[in-house]
Amino acid sequence: MTQIVVLPVLLPLLGAGLCLVFGRSARAQRLISIVVLTAVVITAATLLFRADRYGPQSVQIGGWGPDIGISLIADRLSALMLLVSTFVTLCVLLYSFGQGIVEYGRETPLSVFHPTFLVLSAGVSNAFLSADLFNLFVGFEILLAASYVLITLGGTEARIRAGTIYIIVSLISSTIFLIAISSIYAATGTVNFAELAGRMDDLPSGIAQMLHLLLLTTFCIKAAVFPLSAWLPDSYPTAPAPVTAVFAGLLTKVGIYAIVRTETLLFPGDGLRGLLLWASILTMVIGILGAVAQSDIKRILSFTLVSHIGFMLFGIAFATELGLTGAIFYIAHHITVQTVLFLVAGLIEYRSGTTNLNRLGGLARTAPVLSVVFFVPAMNLAGIPPFSGFLGKLALGQAGVAAGDWLALTTVAASILTSLLTLYAIAKVWNRAFWQPADPEAEVEDQDDWSHGPLHGHGQVSTGTQVMTMWEQVATKQRLPMAMGLPTVLLVAFSVGLTVFAGPLFGVTDRAASELLQRTPYIQAVLGDGGGTP
Repeated sequence: MTQIVVLPVLLPLLGAGLCLVFGRSARAQRLISIVVLTAVVITAATLLFRADRYGPQSVQIGGWGPDIGISLIADRLSALMLLVSTFVTLCVLLYSFGQGIVEYGRETPLSVFHPTFLVLSAGVSNAFLSADLFNLFVGFEILLAASYVLITLGGTEARIRAGTIYIIVSLISSTIFLIAISSIYAATGTVNFAELAGRMDDLPSGIAQMLHLLLLTTFCIKAAVFPLSAWLPDSYPTAPAPVTAVFAGLLTKVGIYAIVRTETLLFPGDGLRGLLLWASILTMVIGILGAVAQSDIKRILSFTLVSHIGFMLFGIAFATELGLTGAIFYIAHHITVQTVLFLVAGLIEYRSGTTNLNRLGGLARTAPVLSVVFFVPAMNLAGIPPFSGFLGKLALGQAGVAAGDWLALTTVAASILTSLLTLYAIAKVWNRAFWQPADPEAEVEDQDDWSHGPLHGHGQVSTGTQVMTMWEQVATKQRLPMAMGLPTVLLVAFSVGLTVFAGPLFGVTDRAASELLQRTPYIQAVLGDGGGTP
């Protein structure tokens, strides 16, 4: 039964191959993608159930031992992250059908969106399930290679420029990661997490801390932790809405997951608590100040994405059961809420032709359903009671107060300030885009809003005359396709479900935190009998 651990990685790769075979058939590619991702969601739910009841589920690929082979493992943490991420990915895929991301026709003999999307899912799953550092690196590279393609879909100038920044930053982080892996192997003779957990303790403290800092730097770049986060707000907003949504929901969380795994398993109590707390404070405050200064919805959401990474780092830094419980809960919450908000931004853009607040207004009257779909996750992101965002922040605040020292209390104060400023940023969007009437004489600050290319639901527009033509066309107020609206509503309902079922979810995250701090169940599952047998 533990063999199912490999399915979340294997199925998307097989599906990507089938999509390439049927590269000229949109219907076949869509069917394959839906079937594959649905099967992965079911597999992830099964893994979470078994990991919670029987312990970590592990498998040794090809029957090789963990010292030379590839080990995959699903404990409570990785199984929960896998379930939430694959469900979100499935909803984003369904949304993309209505978005009109198509590449079919005489000039395009082969469509790459669906196979690339499935490869991205495989990379994320591999990163969550990897039980060694090198396979974690492979997972990162798989998802990054796919993301390079997705972020430049359409080939517009803005996307190529953003994709170039993204690629350069990713290559730098990957280089640092390889240096870290080679250094760790040279110092310990292994890259397997379970074996490293014992051998790291035997290293001189200076060497161990250097290795710790190398890994932490790598994962902080990938998670967009300040001051290594400047690349994100310029990279994400230019992509099509489904791509931006899945990036915002998943890619930074894979980096956060890697920080959780290495901090608890390889470097417990290694003395970097103060560094992590200061990084958390600066990420929260500077990120949200950037959001407040923006006038475009997608850029506001990109900066709030950076800011709220600080909340997760907050809980990780304490390395207590309550802190980790709050951090894991907040990761699951943020994957869902941030994704759905970017999908809503795509709905706004599809209907109004822009996400620039200077050209929006009156949506509460003309699109009441869209207003509700935005309002619920927006209040959730701001942490308004009784939503899951409030519950996660409350758990993190309790962990900070329990620590009691001045730096912990300063972090709690910074989190409260960040929540208030998040509410302000969201209120600005609500007021200018939904509540107040539109100003037809307003000037557009830039034309990137209009240069989305043929894969974004509108034709490519670049000149000032064409901008006005587009605006006149948008004034007809297009109705939103059901194929875009229903997946968004489904994700909004799922985010509300995190609040309704917060008790059971906190039970899972609490047990996951306890398992992380014990370390023994994870180590035994990899090095022992494979774990997880009923």
